[in-house]
Amino acid sequence: MEVIFWLGLFLIAYTFVGYGIVLFVLLALKRRLLKKKPQAAHTDPDAPDWPSCTVIVAAYNESAMIEAKIRNTLDLRYPRDKVSYIFVTDGSSDETPEIVRRFRQVTLLHVAERHGKIAAVHRAMQEVKTETVVFTDANTLLNADALLLLCRHYSDDRIGAVAGEKRVHVGEDADASSAGEGFYWKYESTLKRWDSELNSVVGSAGELFSIRTALYEPVAPDTILDDFMISMRIAERGYRVIYEAGAFATETSSENVGEELKRKIRIAAGGIQSVVRLRKLLNPFIDPLLTFQYVSHRVLRWTITPFLLILVFVLNAILHGKGAGSIYTALFYGQLVFYALAMVGYLLERKSLKLKIAFIPYYFCVMNYAVLAGLGRYALGKQSAVWEQARRKA
Repeated sequence: MEVIFWLGLFLIAYTFVGYGIVLFVLLALKRRLLKKKPQAAHTDPDAPDWPSCTVIVAAYNESAMIEAKIRNTLDLRYPRDKVSYIFVTDGSSDETPEIVRRFRQVTLLHVAERHGKIAAVHRAMQEVKTETVVFTDANTLLNADALLLLCRHYSDDRIGAVAGEKRVHVGEDADASSAGEGFYWKYESTLKRWDSELNSVVGSAGELFSIRTALYEPVAPDTILDDFMISMRIAERGYRVIYEAGAFATETSSENVGEELKRKIRIAAGGIQSVVRLRKLLNPFIDPLLTFQYVSHRVLRWTITPFLLILVFVLNAILHGKGAGSIYTALFYGQLVFYALAMVGYLLERKSLKLKIAFIPYYFCVMNYAVLAGLGRYALGKQSAVWEQARRKA
C-alpha cells in the first residue's frame, strides 16, 4: 500500500510540477553545452524572403465578434502581395456571413449546413495556394507582428509548424474561472516555450498556429482536437513544431466555471481520442525525446493522473488511520486543506464572491474532474466533433 501511495504521489507531482523542473534542468544543460545566443526576431515586412501565407478563420455564429476579428486580421503586418485571407462560416445562422462579405480583401466560404470546424478547415485548405497557412480562432485578437513572427521560422527546413501563444485576459475583478484559466495558460505557455527549445512543442492550440501547407494531412472528420492532431501528425513525421511566444492570440476567459468545465470536458475527450490515434508517438524507439515530451506533458494528464488523485487520497486516509507515520498525517491534512479550499472556491463562485487563495485549488479540481468526465464521454461515444461554443466574458 505504501509503495503504491508513493508511486502515485510521485506521478502526480511529476505530471503537474516535476516535468517542468526536468525541462528546466535539461535546458540549462543544453544551453551550457551549445552556448547558443538567442537570435533577434526578423520582422521587416519589406524583406524579400517571406513565404506566401494564407490566414484561415473558421467562424460559427460570431456576429458579435467577427467584424473586430476581420479588422484585426487585415491590420496584421505582412507583405501585402504575399498574404490572403479565408473566412469559413459554415452553418452560421446569424449575420456572420453577411458581415464577412462586406470585406473585399477576404474570401468567404459559406454553406448552410454545419459539419463542424474540421470540415470547414478541410474545405478552406482546398483553396490554399500559399506556402504556409496560419489558423486562428474567430474569438481571438492577434498582435500586429503575429504573422511575421510565425512565418519567419520557415526559413529552417526542419520546422514544419509554429505554435503561437494563447493569452487569457484577466481583469482586476477576476473570478475563479478567470484567475484559474489565466494562471493555467501562463504555466502552460512556459512549458511550451521550454518544450520548443528542447526539441518540439507537443501540440498546438487552435487560437493561433501555422503549418507548411505541403505538410497538411487531413484528419478524420470525427476528430475532436483537430488543431492538436494536425500539428502532432507533422511532429510524427519528424518535423519540429516550435513555439513563438511573441505571436499571441488574446481572448477573454470563460464566462464562469461552468462554461470552462464544458470546454475542458470536450478537450479531455479529444485528448484520449488523440492518445488512441497517435499510438506511434508512444513508441520510444522511433523518437525517444518526442515520446518523453508527449507522455510527460500530455498523456499522463489525459489518462491516469486524475485517477491517481483519488487513489492517493484514499490510500493516504487509510495509512493515516493506521498510524503509519507522521509524514502520512501531514500529507493527509495537507490534502484536506487543499480540497477544502477548492470547496470554498466552489461555494463562493456560486455566490459570486471572490477569495483568490481558493481559485487555484478550485480550478485544479475542475480541470481534473473534466478529464474524468471527458474520458467517460469518449468511452460512451457521446462527444461530438462539432464545436459547442463556451460563453466568454465581454
